[in-house]
Amino acid sequence: MLEYELVNFAKKTFACVALILAAALLPQPVMAESVYQAMAKAYENNPDLNAARAGLRATDEGVALAKSGYRPTVAAEAVTTSTNTNGFVTNSASLGVSITQTLFDGFQTRNNVRAAEAAVFAGRENLRGTEIDILLATVQAYANVNRDNQIVTYRKQNIAFLQEQLSAARARFDVGESTRTDVSLAEAELAGAKASLTAAVAQAKSSVAVYAQIVGTVPKKLQAVSLPRKLLPGSLDAAVTQGTTEHPAVLAALFGVDAAGYAVKAEEGTFLPGVKVSGSVAKDDAGIDTAQVQARVTIPLYQGGAASASVRQAKEKLGQQRILVDSARRSIEQSVVSSWTQMEASLATIEANKAQLSAANLALNGVVEERRVGQRTTLDVLNAQQTVLTAKEAISQSERNAIVASFSVLASTGKLTIDRLGLQVANYRPEKHYEATKDRWYGLRTVDGR
Repeated sequence: MLEYELVNFAKKTFACVALILAAALLPQPVMAESVYQAMAKAYENNPDLNAARAGLRATDEGVALAKSGYRPTVAAEAVTTSTNTNGFVTNSASLGVSITQTLFDGFQTRNNVRAAEAAVFAGRENLRGTEIDILLATVQAYANVNRDNQIVTYRKQNIAFLQEQLSAARARFDVGESTRTDVSLAEAELAGAKASLTAAVAQAKSSVAVYAQIVGTVPKKLQAVSLPRKLLPGSLDAAVTQGTTEHPAVLAALFGVDAAGYAVKAEEGTFLPGVKVSGSVAKDDAGIDTAQVQARVTIPLYQGGAASASVRQAKEKLGQQRILVDSARRSIEQSVVSSWTQMEASLATIEANKAQLSAANLALNGVVEERRVGQRTTLDVLNAQQTVLTAKEAISQSERNAIVASFSVLASTGKLTIDRLGLQVANYRPEKHYEATKDRWYGLRTVDGR
């Protein structure tokens, strides 16, 4: 009895394992990728975005470079001297170390550090702007692939319909119910539809290539995209206010003003006195030790006009940066208004196109029935079918436009970010590299070990 139960248990266990293995070996359905998953991939893999991050890391080093003005410079010296006196040659050598420390440079170093810090903050905003651009480009590529795939499907369906009409026209011609003209019309329409399908397939492949360039992977199966209504501002005025105050382009321009202002102060510092202290220790080949400490105060009197020109140049750059702030705000305002109005127009167009499609389908069905009783011609059917196809493709285009325009509103207001969208991807934190490198005194390797 026990042996029977063991055998029965082994059979059941084997059957369960076999079922599990069979299920594992079955082809798994391809999960549809959402636009948010595509944006997460682009955020992580896009080479243009990674290049912008590397550029910001290089900007971070500007702070460490500016802070070097606070620190001493140390040099080792080895000096050999050969002297010929009335035919007698004497040789001497010495080794020494010298240290030079700037005590006061007219606040140039302090202002250079502040300018470098402002440049870092501007760089962060520019990086955020690049992130927004890449995420928006991902949405555009995603919507283009969806639109083009739908158009390919519609044109394939159109070909199937036209093939049926051609067969029907030939059958009626064979029994004398239609003319050769009806058959030729159906043949011509079918040939044109095949050419249109070829163009649609080529366009779809092109959109897939753009998608792969931005996201880093080829799209397999994409989901339909819904409008991010909960993320959009409540009104156009609110969107303009957000964009002109919070968009990275505006904030970067404001930090650019700060950097240019500190640059002016740094140039003005060249007119102030400078104080340096230097010390050296040396030992010659005779064993004599020498130590020296020197303090030097430099008061600039005239520098050939170079210092004055540098101050004037820095002031003009400051004025330029202030103008660029106004330019950035106007550009963002225009972008917000354009995106918002295009979104509203696209939504209205969708409803109109859907009404057109509904009416076109009813008309097509009516024309087909009327043709059967001899009240319509093959040309009427072909024209009605073309109207249906045009309406379908118009819906796909207007839906694509509405999606892109709605996400463009988010981009123009500076809200198209991974935190705002809730993307499942690690957030790049530029401040980590900045904190790790801003106070480094030495070292040739980068923070990541290169």
